Amino acid sequence: MTETIERTTVEALHIGGPTLRFRYGKLTWLTDPTFDAPGDYPGPITLHKLTGPAVSADAVGPVDVVLLSHDQHADNLDVSGREFLTRVPTVLSTTDAAGRINGVRGLENWETVTVGDVRVTGVPALHGPEGCEPLSGMVTGFVLQADDQPTVYVSGDNASVALVEQIVQRIGRIDIAVLNVGGANVGRFGDADVTLNGRTALEAAELLGDAAVVAVHGEGWHHFSEPLDYLVRNFEYAGRAAQLRIPRLGQPFEV
Repeated sequence: MTETIERTTVEALHIGGPTLRFRYGKLTWLTDPTFDAPGDYPGPITLHKLTGPAVSADAVGPVDVVLLSHDQHADNLDVSGREFLTRVPTVLSTTDAAGRINGVRGLENWETVTVGDVRVTGVPALHGPEGCEPLSGMVTGFVLQADDQPTVYVSGDNASVALVEQIVQRIGRIDIAVLNVGGANVGRFGDADVTLNGRTALEAAELLGDAAVVAVHGEGWHHFSEPLDYLVRNFEYAGRAAQLRIPRLGQPFEV
């Protein structure tokens, strides 16, 4: 078995924003449930959702595990998404989220749990520049591993390339990386984005070697500061166009 093509086959469906359904290790997984219609979310900073999901919560089908990067922002867990959690047997997230939402299993950084035949490791993420946690809150990423399966990294809302480097050094080879992009920026930290942007996503991809990069969390909300076209051009100019996947909303794909 090769280290590339035969190990990178995962069926997936991009529902919108950070919400990705995929099959892995005989289970169905979903990242950051967001199923609301367009609307505003008042708070310390009001978030504006521009487009609804490509697939409704009722149509998404049974889900075995939700990977919730964090619970404190509506673009990663909206009202319908919270209701959706109650239908799912296993929800993995931050320890902070576990303290706020019944039934959530919190993971410390580098802690591993087993779900079915899949080992899930919580990995570090930083939702903004260094020192952002008092305002942004805690977030987490995930690494999925199973025998005879590709190793999958789900970044969550991470803006730190240095943390991606740490994850690669500790985990080793990653075959598929689901990266939250879009250069999310609500002005809280000036020009510092709170997710990967077109430049830092490319830097992360370089660290990830030949991993297939699936870009999500880049459309559907007002605070995404960069169009996906900019991300695509950066990868093209760097000779990495074949590494990048921009999934079409609502259309199943394999990676």
